[in-house]
Amino acid sequence: MAPPPDHQASKTTVCVMDASGHLGSTLVHRLLHRGYTVHAALHHPLPGKMEYLEGQYRNNKVKVFRADPFDYHSIIQALKGCSGLFYSFEPPSDDSSYDELMTEVQARAAHNALEACAHTDTIHKVVFTSSVTAVIWSHHFITTSLEVDERNWSDISLCKRFKLWHGLSKTVAEKTAWALAMDRSINMVSVNGGLMMSPDLNITNPYLKGAAEMYEDGLFVTVDLNYLVDAHICVFEDVSSYGRYLCFNQIINCNHHAHKLANTLLLPSDKNSTSTISMEDTKVKHQRISNEKLNKLMVNFDIDFHQLNCSQHK
Repeated sequence: MAPPPDHQASKTTVCVMDASGHLGSTLVHRLLHRGYTVHAALHHPLPGKMEYLEGQYRNNKVKVFRADPFDYHSIIQALKGCSGLFYSFEPPSDDSSYDELMTEVQARAAHNALEACAHTDTIHKVVFTSSVTAVIWSHHFITTSLEVDERNWSDISLCKRFKLWHGLSKTVAEKTAWALAMDRSINMVSVNGGLMMSPDLNITNPYLKGAAEMYEDGLFVTVDLNYLVDAHICVFEDVSSYGRYLCFNQIINCNHHAHKLANTLLLPSDKNSTSTISMEDTKVKHQRISNEKLNKLMVNFDIDFHQLNCSQHK
């Protein structure tokens, strides 16, 4: 591993992988704005996507790579000369095959990425994108009133039993990454985000399996795309960051919030179904999940407020 850098962004090259989704593409834009040189690595680019991005950026501060998550050598090429990696894995939004097989896919992809980092001398830090679903699914949490934070892990057997494939895949992939990071002395932190409020979010998102239970247990949280991006950059730039960070800025714990989210998720033809949610019930569910660790780290983070619209660029 390389020694920690001086955190002068203008002298730092980082890799964003996968850079084709909402999170990755917004990270690329925000990092460029902060002065970084960026290797934008795409897992499975659609025809013409790489050429489109190369034409869109048109400067020597960004290079576009095809990095097949199952092709170790393509990942090595994307990482060459980088001091950091922002890693995320999400299947295409139109992929309806999010099932138990996705667990092996994401675990293999995570292993390949961390293995490549271990063999890239310039890499000093990895920011691994995981999910709140890798934290909240456990019999222990469901049957008690204990608060949940970054120290907790979802139970693999419970996820399998109730077919919580998103929680299962994120848990196994993150554990795979942490095992390799510790074995190879890789400086890694993870950002475990809530349900990301992206422009194409809809009711088929696999995160939402078990949403009713999350709501009842005070564990249903969402995160704005820009806040999630800022959290990633913050944990990368702050030399004191370590371990896991739960990332969310909204908790769905009352009927008003649930109704508002349902209207966001449903197609116009289905929105009449939200009328079954009683707006007369003003009861607020007790919040049982904490993001205090991240909040403390981000207190002094320099947020680029005037860049908030960059999430629209893909």
